[in-house]
Amino acid sequence: MNNIDQILQSARRRAEEQGLPYRGTLLPAEAYALTTQMPQAKIIDVRSRAEFDFVGRIPGSIEIEWKTYPGMQPNPDFMRQLTEQAPKDSVLLFICRSGGRSHEAALAAKAAGYQAYNILEGFEGDRDASGHRNTIGGWRAAGLPWVQS
Repeated sequence: MNNIDQILQSARRRAEEQGLPYRGTLLPAEAYALTTQMPQAKIIDVRSRAEFDFVGRIPGSIEIEWKTYPGMQPNPDFMRQLTEQAPKDSVLLFICRSGGRSHEAALAAKAAGYQAYNILEGFEGDRDASGHRNTIGGWRAAGLPWVQS
C-alpha cells in the first residue's frame, strides 16, 4: 500500500468512527501530502474574505466563502462557485479556521456528488489556555505552506 492509500484509509476510518457521511477527515499534513501527490486533490478554503486577507492564505487553494463577512451569512452562491472551479472528478479537501464550516461545506459537496474530505484542526487550530489560536494544531502550526497578504 502506498502513502496516498494509507492516508485515504486513515481518513476514511476516522470519518466512519465519527459517523460522518463524507469520504474522510484529514490531518493538515495528510491533506498537504495529498495535494502534492494527487493532481485531482484540491483544497477548498471556505473561510471568509477577511480571514484570507488578514490571517493568511494557502497557496494554490480554491477560496470560496461558506459564510460571508461581515455578518457570517451563508453564501447563497457557494455551490455554483464550487461547480465552476472544481470538476466533479476532483477530490475536495475542505478547510476553514478550525473545522466547523469546512464540515458543513464537505456535507454539501458530498450531497452534490463530490468526493469530499474535511481537514481537521483547520487553518488556525483550536484555542490554547489563553484563548489564542495558531499554537494547538492547524495548518499554520504544522508549518505547512501559507502566505500573508
